[in-house]
Amino acid sequence: MKSKAGINRTKTGQWRQATTLVRGGSFKSNLGEMSEALFMTSSFAYDSAESAVRRFEGEEEGFTYTRQGNPTTAMFENRMALLEGAEKAAATASGMAAMNAALLGLLKAGDHVVAARALFGSCRYMMDTLLPRYGIHTTIVDGTDTDAWFAAIRPETKLFFLESPANPTLEIIDIRAVAAIAHEAGLRLVVDNVFASPVIQKPLELGADIVCYSATKHIDGQGRTLGGVVLGSNAIIEDELGPFLRHTGPTLSPFNAWILLKSLETLELRVTAMCDRADYIAQALQHAGVSVRHPSLATFPQAELAASQMRRGGTVISFTLKGGERQAFEFLNALELIDISNNLGDSRSIAAHPWSTTHKALDESVREGMGISPGMIRLSVGLEDPLDLFDDLLQAYNKSIVYK
Repeated sequence: MKSKAGINRTKTGQWRQATTLVRGGSFKSNLGEMSEALFMTSSFAYDSAESAVRRFEGEEEGFTYTRQGNPTTAMFENRMALLEGAEKAAATASGMAAMNAALLGLLKAGDHVVAARALFGSCRYMMDTLLPRYGIHTTIVDGTDTDAWFAAIRPETKLFFLESPANPTLEIIDIRAVAAIAHEAGLRLVVDNVFASPVIQKPLELGADIVCYSATKHIDGQGRTLGGVVLGSNAIIEDELGPFLRHTGPTLSPFNAWILLKSLETLELRVTAMCDRADYIAQALQHAGVSVRHPSLATFPQAELAASQMRRGGTVISFTLKGGERQAFEFLNALELIDISNNLGDSRSIAAHPWSTTHKALDESVREGMGISPGMIRLSVGLEDPLDLFDDLLQAYNKSIVYK
């Protein structure tokens, strides 16, 4: 299908990020609405039978069926593409639908994938269980060891897959170096950029071929809706992934696309403010004697690499309590302001216990190999006052301190 009607991407491509987040990719109907229109329709009518044929052949601009494209969803896709610096974006119903499309849409039985060991639990499940079920072989490597990526390449290898910063350890991978290895071997690099968000890190600028997001996280950032998006070149997104998405139908609802469009208007403001708070909380917790990991800290093992490819340290902190799961649970249950939940990138601060929730489906040895321990807490820092957040964290820590 041709580019969506009415969307002027030439002009919007010249705007800076803040302007793009508010106006990029939008178009107005003949009613001249200021807020993007919500097109809640499953299908579209044609002026003639011949027009229908031309639409289906891609010879006439317009839409045919919302599973294949919708004006509201198209505005979200185009704004995301402009923000990321990609030629094309494809929206999906959830973040994992985006990850699934980027993998199964580009691979076939007999292919081989090399992936970093530190991944979101469901992504690691895809590598260890789902892809092999369809005859796609996988090799897991220490993503921080660039030599390991090169050593894992086989004649049938088709792509590399990584997440940086990683969930929940915040492990950083040198995206430029891994991209260079992939391209030297004629492979593609897929990057899950959920933790950083497009405000903090742009993997395509670092050499990645495909970028995936759970738009549920920072892009919505207010705990309201699910969504995902895959970004890359026209050839990859439209020509290769297009048929897979069209025929399997992981479609983003126009209503959810509209919510995400409105959320993008405040994305930079929210993420910047959340990073400020995360920097403060990380330092304050470290001062209190907690073993903290955050890319903004001088003690972070990969601080220099993080600074070279990320604009900020991010909105997520991880720390480990010496008393293991018992102390972790005591800490979580003592929180009064911060919620216990498994989301992140939200305007409300959220604490999670990855060992028993987001990564529980993985074998214990796999979790340990990823750097996850029973005492680890993942904290997504929101927009509350940082002093209130630290007061809550400190009182919860003191109540659990008997186990340290």
